[in-house]
Amino acid sequence: MIFEKLLKIVEAEPVFETGLLLAGDENPFDVRKQLSRWVNSGRIYQLRRGLYALAPPYQKTTPHPFLIANRMVRGSYISCQSALAFYGLIPERVPLTISVSTGRPGMWSTPLGDFKFHHIAPKLFTGYQLVNLTRDQQAFVASPEKALLDLVHLTTGGDDLAYLNEMRLQNLEQINLNYLNMLGQRFEKPKLYRAATTIAELVAEEIETFEII
Repeated sequence: MIFEKLLKIVEAEPVFETGLLLAGDENPFDVRKQLSRWVNSGRIYQLRRGLYALAPPYQKTTPHPFLIANRMVRGSYISCQSALAFYGLIPERVPLTISVSTGRPGMWSTPLGDFKFHHIAPKLFTGYQLVNLTRDQQAFVASPEKALLDLVHLTTGGDDLAYLNEMRLQNLEQINLNYLNMLGQRFEKPKLYRAATTIAELVAEEIETFEII
C-alpha cells in the first residue's frame, strides 16, 4: 500500500484502525509492516496496537481526546475529573483524559495525549451519554452526577466534605439532585449515598448564595 492510498481511505477519519485498510486484496502482513514504517517516519501516530491517527500536515481532522479514549478501550466512557472539567464543574484543566470501564485498568501515553482507564464493577457501569464534541465527533461521557460519584467511588475519602470542598465545585446548578440521589441509592454503597447527600447540600448552599447576591 502506498501512502497516497492510505490518505484517500482515512483522510477524513479522526482515528483509524488496521481493519479499515484490509479490504480487498491487501496483504495484512504488508499493511502492518507499512504502518510501522509510517509511524517511524512520523507520518502517522500509533495510539495503541491497531489504532492510528494521521500526523500533521496530513491530518485534516484533529481527533478530540475523548473520542480517542473511547476508541482506545471499547466499552468505556469519559468520567471523573475529565468529565467534570468538560462540564465546567471544576476550574482546573485536567492534564490527562480519564475514563472508566469494566475491563482492566491501564495508562497510555501517546503523541496525542495521556489516557487513564479505571476499572469499575459492571453494576456501576451506567449514567453516561453520547455527547457532541465537535460537528463531526462524538464520545460517551458520564453525566455530571455520575462523574462525581465515579470520582468519589475511586478516591479514598472521596465522600469527605473536606475532599469535596478541595475540588472547588462550581456551576452546580447543572446537577440534577433527583438523579444524583437515585444513583446514590441504586448502587447500594453507603459511601456513594453519603456523597450524594453531601453534594446536594453543597448545591443548596451555592443556590442560596447566588439568590442572596
